Amino acid sequence: MIYLDNSATTKPHESVLQTFLQVNERYFANPASIHKAGVEANDLLSRAREQVASILNTEDKQVIFTSGGTESNNFALYGIAKSSTHKGKHIIVSEIEHPSVLEAAKRLITEGFDIEYLRVDEHGKLSVEQLKRIIRKDTILVSVMHVNNEMGAISPIREMAKIIHEKSRAVFHVDAVQSFGKMHVAFDGENGPDILTISGHKIHGIKGSGVIAFRKQLNISPLLVGGGQEFNLRSGTVSVPLAVSFAKAARLAVENIEVMQEKYKKWNDELRSYLVQFGEEIFVLSPVDAANHILSFSVKGLKGEILINALQKENIIVSTSSACSSKQTKDSHVVEAMKIAPQYKKGVIRISFGSMTTEQDIETFKVRFKQVMNELKGEVFI
Repeated sequence: MIYLDNSATTKPHESVLQTFLQVNERYFANPASIHKAGVEANDLLSRAREQVASILNTEDKQVIFTSGGTESNNFALYGIAKSSTHKGKHIIVSEIEHPSVLEAAKRLITEGFDIEYLRVDEHGKLSVEQLKRIIRKDTILVSVMHVNNEMGAISPIREMAKIIHEKSRAVFHVDAVQSFGKMHVAFDGENGPDILTISGHKIHGIKGSGVIAFRKQLNISPLLVGGGQEFNLRSGTVSVPLAVSFAKAARLAVENIEVMQEKYKKWNDELRSYLVQFGEEIFVLSPVDAANHILSFSVKGLKGEILINALQKENIIVSTSSACSSKQTKDSHVVEAMKIAPQYKKGVIRISFGSMTTEQDIETFKVRFKQVMNELKGEVFI
């Protein structure tokens, strides 16, 4: 099987799986317990937190382990909103965010918060000028994704941070689920975000693991309450195996980042050149300066599901758009926001690379995709 759907999820590294199993076997005690086994488990948890904090350039106590991107994003929005009503109720999010942000924003509207949306152009890019126009003194939160999960557009984080921190007291949240481990992601004072959210299964880690991290101490209301674990910010017994395996996956991801970036760029450039031969039958959604590990394009007049099934018969796995909503029948909100021509709306597929992708995978895809196009289109592409 040729797996090219790494933005949906990744295969865990063997060493990460081994770490998860070993910690489960040896350090299974509750890290909140005061006995020897609990203390040992807590020490291991602390070391995992230190590793992640070091990677993100923050203090240990600013790293909170979660179940993944959705929980972390919900925590960021609800937590800041509920703790900041004394400053205002104005929140800015982009129109192409992950559903875990957009649906949280919708719920906050029902609770009296004023949500304003940053629009994108036909290339899926956010407007810094619009942010300048709509940010206010009573803006309490700005939330954007670093890399869009459906077509890879990169948000201008540095420019946005400057505007946010100069013109308001708002907290700047960046969803780094699709960028961490593929691009350099870390706190950089007021030149970057105040909150980062990351998911383990996007970086060859274990599903059910993730973090929310803070640049500095923030006033944020907990999403989960109970026993006061994770510095009273996320109650519930902490899974030491998941935390340790997340730290391992994060370390492996950043250690290999330069090598993988070169490969992703090479493969992305190759595929863009390859798709030119199909002329107007193919429309590339991903902007030319998008993240190199994601390439989305559409086949004229075909549904994405038909392409998925045809490629699947050739043992190639890709996605229609976002795997989080690919089973829905309505058009992608990202495609709608980009105002894609009607003949291309239905046929979007996304190729996404991971650290286990090989040169042979790309070459095989080229051969088999042409075969599929010949079959579905009834034409001969040479």
